[in-house]
Parts: sequence; C-alpha cells; structure tokens
Amino acid sequence: MDLIELGWNSLLQEQYEPYRERGYSVGRVITEHRQLYDVASANGEVLGELAGKLRFTATERTDLPAVGDWVVMREEGGRAVIQAVLPRKSMFSRNVAGAVTEEQIVAANIDTVFLVMALNQDFNLRRMERYLLLAWESGANPVIVLSKADLSDDAEGQAAQVQAIAPGVPVHTISAIHTQGLHMLAPYLVQGITIALIGSSGAGKSTLINALAGRELQRVNEIRLGDGRGKHTTTHRELIVLPQGGIIIDTPGMRELQLNAADDGLSAAFEDIERLSGACRYRDCKHRREPGCAIQSAIASGELDIKRYQNYVKMEKELAYAARREKEKERSANKMERRNWKNE
Repeated sequence: MDLIELGWNSLLQEQYEPYRERGYSVGRVITEHRQLYDVASANGEVLGELAGKLRFTATERTDLPAVGDWVVMREEGGRAVIQAVLPRKSMFSRNVAGAVTEEQIVAANIDTVFLVMALNQDFNLRRMERYLLLAWESGANPVIVLSKADLSDDAEGQAAQVQAIAPGVPVHTISAIHTQGLHMLAPYLVQGITIALIGSSGAGKSTLINALAGRELQRVNEIRLGDGRGKHTTTHRELIVLPQGGIIIDTPGMRELQLNAADDGLSAAFEDIERLSGACRYRDCKHRREPGCAIQSAIASGELDIKRYQNYVKMEKELAYAARREKEKERSANKMERRNWKNE
C-alpha cells in the first residue's frame, strides 16, 4: 500500500525516523474496534493490538490510537503490535456523555472537516453552530456541505441562512443521489489530504461517500418520513482512500456533541458576537439591560438573531462547566499521585 496516498509526508518521516532505526514499521489506523485496530501499512492491511507498555502508560483515551492516527508497530504474519502513536497535527474530538469527563477522538490528523447537514427536517442552524465550534477547535478547516437539495423547496434560502452564521466558511449545496453540486467538492479531494465527515444520522454522509467513490462503499438506510431522521448507517469510524485522490474518514451520525474544556473555537464560530461584545460601553457588560450594550442593540435592530445569541450563551456556559470538571479531575489525579508517593 502506498503510504503517500494515505497522507505520509516529510514531517511524519522525521518523527518516525528514530523508530525506523529500531526496526519498527509504520501505518495509519483505518478502523478502530474494541482494543483492536485495522492498520494500513506498506505491507498491506494488518490487524493491530496495543503493546502492554502503551496500554499501561495511557492515562486518557486520547493517549490511545484513533482512526486517522499514524502508529509505529512490529508486524508479523498479518498482525501487528502497536508501540506508539506519532504526534497528531489535528483532531476532531468530543466529550463522552456521562458523569466522568472523558474526551473521545472522532478523527485524527485531518486537514478538512465536511460538516454535512441535510436540507430536510434535519436542517438546524443551532446544531451547525455547535459543529462549527468543534471544527475550529480541531485545527482543521471547516467546509459546510448542505445535502439533499432535491428535498428542499428553498435550498438557496437555507444556504443563505447557514452562510450568515458561518462567515468565511465555504458552503456547498449538493444532492449526492443526483450528483448535483459534487463538482464543487472536487478541489478538496487531493492526494494525501484527509477529510472527516461529521453530521447527524440520515444527513447523507454515506450517500456522499458512495457518490465520490463512484461505487457503493457504504450501506445507505432510508430515513423515517415522520421526522426526517435516519438510522445509524455507519456504526464505527472508518478511513477510506478515494480513487481520484483524497482520504475520507466517515463517522457515525452524531446529533448531539458534548463540548470539552477548550474554548478556542468559540471565538471563531461566533466572531460576530465577540466583536459586538467588544463594542459595549462597559467592559464588564453582562448584555442584559446595561446602557450602551452593543449586543442588545444588535438584537433589537435585527442585526443579530436572538436565538443565535442564546445558543452562544448556552455553549459558553457548557464550556465553563466542562472546564470546571476538568480542573476537578486534575485535582483528583494530583491527590491520588501524592497519596501513592507517600505510600511508597
């Protein structure tokens, strides 16, 4: 298998060199199972498992391989033992729902994120704002793909609504089943460039992959007529090399995405609100009834959609809560470390 087609480059070669000198091979994770990984290497596809040391030293789920990661390993007889994960240049992640704060990598080492949303009952501006926040945080470039244009009575108007909440982000309207608009995605499909597809179940990700590949690679389910939602066609993350160049990482449908403690993406996703906030008369303006509040003025004039502002406040609070949980987790870990040190 050609590693260049999988995204191999000179920086990765430099990071891999110390391992190469010790006799390790390298490959890219294409599918993740429970404790097992399908890895594409120069010798073909192998089934990899974690080395005991890697499993023992991992303190977070993010320390372990994910789809899109480059790993070094020892290969033998079509199987491999994964020794280490090469440094990631980007990753799209989310918090796992539950009482314990835990970050889950959806896709690693991605260049572009296709945020796929269907122009039927799935259309939801507030959810797209959440996707955009996490896309900016990932370190990859977001591209919005509005699918199922054939099911919309006002695809142009819906695209304008999305463009209004995503200034500067490319927005493409397509119908994969009719190959409408697919030519607009061609410039992103470049050899060695990795694209992650993020969207809800039934958004049309699998249909899009099949259309780009020119053959059926992913199974497609019918959506429910009642609410337009689809079943989880894709049940696991998978890396696919397209024949015309480019690498696609398909992901299971995600209707809700838990935010993690990092908040760098908030300013990028809500640049208009951050700019208005800086124009308030008082630096500590709470944007309620204070005189000279630029945000309330923009809402009153129709410049700013109040639902967009409410969603911003909601995610700001969610990020603050995630940050507090992360600090509590760190404190607990430090206490445990000190306790272990005293008992030694």
